[in-house]
Amino acid sequence: MNNTFGTGRRDSHRRPFAEASGQPGFGLWETFDNLRGEFERRVAPRMGRGDVRVAILALLAEEPMHGYQIIHEIEDRSHGAWKPSPGSVYPTLQLLADEGLIEAHEADGKKTYTLTEQGRDEVKTSRPAPWADSNPRDSSHSTALPQSAAKLAEAVVPIMRSGTPEQVAEAVAVIDDARRKLYAILAQD
Repeated sequence: MNNTFGTGRRDSHRRPFAEASGQPGFGLWETFDNLRGEFERRVAPRMGRGDVRVAILALLAEEPMHGYQIIHEIEDRSHGAWKPSPGSVYPTLQLLADEGLIEAHEADGKKTYTLTEQGRDEVKTSRPAPWADSNPRDSSHSTALPQSAAKLAEAVVPIMRSGTPEQVAEAVAVIDDARRKLYAILAQD
């Protein structure tokens, strides 16, 4: 058995990226990539059970739409904080049609969905749409800063990999200055 778990041996596929790639700084890029993934996981809101259903019904109460419009309208109304996948929207549309709450009408190769009378009654008794109580400032506040930090990390890598010593020194000075300014923001009352 060739199991290296717990043996202390380091296989090539398990070595740190800087060592495996032979490129200086590659491990730092991997760290930035991991941080970006962590930011995205922590700031991406989790929608509650049934939120796709409620959102679709709320939108269709306003006007008929096709699936692609529904996805983008939810993203717009949540100020980019939530973009449901087609894998959650289209099965929900089918379920709502099976329940008799919506009808699909095909035109120009697209299915447009509308509420039935039963669907309109459902909307009246349903909870508010998921974006109804969201504040655009709150959603942008939770995502804008980490996204900007990830973009900064991406900008550092090319300088780190191929910048001249002068360019690297200038980049370090810019980042150090930015860090000082960020702390100064926190120090303000």
